[in-house]
Amino acid sequence: MKPIANRWSADIALALWISVAATPTLAQAPAAAAAPQAPLPYQVNVKSMGVVNCANSLCHGAVQPWKDSDVLQNEYVTWSRVDKHARSYKVLFNEQSARIARNLGLGKASEAKVCLDCHAHNVPADRRGERFQFEDGVSCEACHGPSEQWLPKHVEDGATHAGNLAAGLYPTTDAVDRARLCLSCHFGNGDRFVTHRIMGAGHPRLSFELDTFTAVEPAHFRIDANWEKRNGMWDGVKVWAIGQALIVADMMDVLADPKRGRDGLFPELVLFDCYACHHPMSDKHWAPRIPGLGPGVARLNDSSQLMVRAIAKVIDPALGQRIAETMVRLQQTVTGGGDAIGLAKSLRADMDQLVAELNTRTISEVDMRAILAQLINDGLDGQFRDYAGAEEATMAIGSVANFMYRKGILKSAHDINSGLAGLQAAVANDERYNPEQFEAALRGFRGAVGL
Repeated sequence: MKPIANRWSADIALALWISVAATPTLAQAPAAAAAPQAPLPYQVNVKSMGVVNCANSLCHGAVQPWKDSDVLQNEYVTWSRVDKHARSYKVLFNEQSARIARNLGLGKASEAKVCLDCHAHNVPADRRGERFQFEDGVSCEACHGPSEQWLPKHVEDGATHAGNLAAGLYPTTDAVDRARLCLSCHFGNGDRFVTHRIMGAGHPRLSFELDTFTAVEPAHFRIDANWEKRNGMWDGVKVWAIGQALIVADMMDVLADPKRGRDGLFPELVLFDCYACHHPMSDKHWAPRIPGLGPGVARLNDSSQLMVRAIAKVIDPALGQRIAETMVRLQQTVTGGGDAIGLAKSLRADMDQLVAELNTRTISEVDMRAILAQLINDGLDGQFRDYAGAEEATMAIGSVANFMYRKGILKSAHDINSGLAGLQAAVANDERYNPEQFEAALRGFRGAVGL
């Protein structure tokens, strides 16, 4: 079998490294700042007016950040020059996209709804203002919501963040709503979903971690006293943890959905670990990891589940134990060992409970150390012998360590970066991934940070 192309980029590798100048991650905003389950931007029935409305140098198009402004004012410049979201529509015109569309019988990728839904702000024609254009890709309004109603409020004297939210600005500062927004494309939802068929046609494998991907974007905000006054204290570990729980929740929704969870006689294979099937036939590194699951079995992709298990064991040990047991039983259903749908729904409910607990909990230094230690110990116990788990763990460890450094819990950026360099090197190429090398890198990281 042909190995899957490596999805790690230099951007993600650099995002894991700790720099004093790097922008911190988003926080969970107070509950009063935004209602839960806000409609996603493409679901709102008002007009999107176009990116050009944000681009004025007196709005968000300044070349340099404004010194005395609550926001940077150069968000448009950051997005248009260095954020890949700004070029996502243009990708649909390259040869790879043409080949994918041709393989799927879609016609032009730049006109196919399944492509436009995530490579642009794809709203119906009657919801496009005069200055709207697909060429803007995943535009300001694709993330912050169509601006017909909030744009006038946004520029009024005395405008407030709460007033903008009330007028329809999407609550990206809320960890749950932000994760839902990002995952609607980076994994999918009931409206749009990257299936195994799409990947089989040539689409790259999807992986996602909210904290790392925010840094890679790159973030066009800064955390300061004004930001925290508007949105509440920021907590990078909490954002990472909530993102992981929602990935698992979304996967369970698909698994339990009779339409999205199946493809003819087969289950929807995008839910499974790619590397359980896609690897050279000469690769003989299989080792037992999941009780009752022998060699030759297609495993569910549990990379985010492994992260959630580590989080839950610290946040709520009883819940963590239940989640761990359910995850094992769910994997065993692949060989006919139980009720997959029932277990998926049970695990989905546990994710709701975990997110609720995370939202109301202050992640302490003790929690952070315990989560980081749990991730390392799980890896040394052989839980990340599969590439997808090691990839996710590398991003997770980088995110948690980064936040701990910023809080002054971990002291040496040099030591942390040297440890992260070993982890990144171990997952730099999926086709040459070696579990023993990764475990050695974990031991090196543990020694570097003194855990």
